[in-house]
Amino acid sequence: MRRRALLLGLGAAFSRLSAAGAATRPAATETSVLSGTWTYRSFHDRAALVDDSPRKALSLIFAEALFTFDVAGDALTGRLDWPGGGLDLSGSVQQAEADGPLSVAIVGSGRVKTSTQGWQYDYRASLAYRWPNGVNQIPALLGTVIRTKPHSGAPAGYVASFIALKHA
Repeated sequence: MRRRALLLGLGAAFSRLSAAGAATRPAATETSVLSGTWTYRSFHDRAALVDDSPRKALSLIFAEALFTFDVAGDALTGRLDWPGGGLDLSGSVQQAEADGPLSVAIVGSGRVKTSTQGWQYDYRASLAYRWPNGVNQIPALLGTVIRTKPHSGAPAGYVASFIALKHA
């Protein structure tokens, strides 16, 4: 009951912030924030609580890697690298608008003559809200990824959520 009251209170607070206009969107000029290296972690979409179990918490991780992005205008290229593999990335950047934050649409393709040849994953993400009074906040991308081609016995269509955090 206490948790429900807390959640209802938070929901009301967020509604007041939004209605009061206190929340602002990232400026379109923040496209440059995307260039560089990001720590990428994707998670199996399981709603069950982990109940203070480190084993259950770790089992939620689908993948961990490094995104490296190069952005020129609205075009994005780069790499997703992990020990023993990786994907080449190409995509586009959608500028922030009044009704939404800066976002990206990325296709990750397996590399020829590697263990990822033939793989394809699609990524959609948005730049997280930047708090005006936030302390030590770093840019974060929040999104989802879908396996668009089957590989290694895993079917196409699997979806995971992800967070990517920008390196300094």
